[in-house]
Amino acid sequence: MKKFFAALAIATAAVVAFATPSQAGLLSIFQPKPKIVATVSLSEQKMFVAVTDSRGKTQKFVWDVSTGREGFATPRGEFTPTWLSKDHKSSQYEDAPMPYAVFFKNGVAIHATEAVSRLGTPASHGCVRLAPENASAFFAMVETYGKFNTRIVVTG
Repeated sequence: MKKFFAALAIATAAVVAFATPSQAGLLSIFQPKPKIVATVSLSEQKMFVAVTDSRGKTQKFVWDVSTGREGFATPRGEFTPTWLSKDHKSSQYEDAPMPYAVFFKNGVAIHATEAVSRLGTPASHGCVRLAPENASAFFAMVETYGKFNTRIVVTG
């Protein structure tokens, strides 16, 4: 039995060494899956983003945010984005602009704000607000990697 497994290991190594990426498709299960993990810290008013590509290389970003002010809690937990809207307007708050919105819980989203002076303090109706350039970058990441490869974690 040991000889069988040794032969199998040698054969697998030979296939891996000489196969092109398209021929080695079966081995793609061993490649890292591209993913995004965005952790929103309510206590720090920051969003920590880790983006891992298909080669396993991870880029990290830290951005100031504004989350729900008193009476308007940002939901805590782990979420997968439900939908994206590049030029969204709030139907709940007088057509307030919510550009680059990544919705993750009912009407709550991560989106851009023009009120950048409020970043770093709770100021929203429950959404997670970012500077426009950061919201645009996050939106593009989620579009590129996909909603199902994105996890949003909101912590206390």
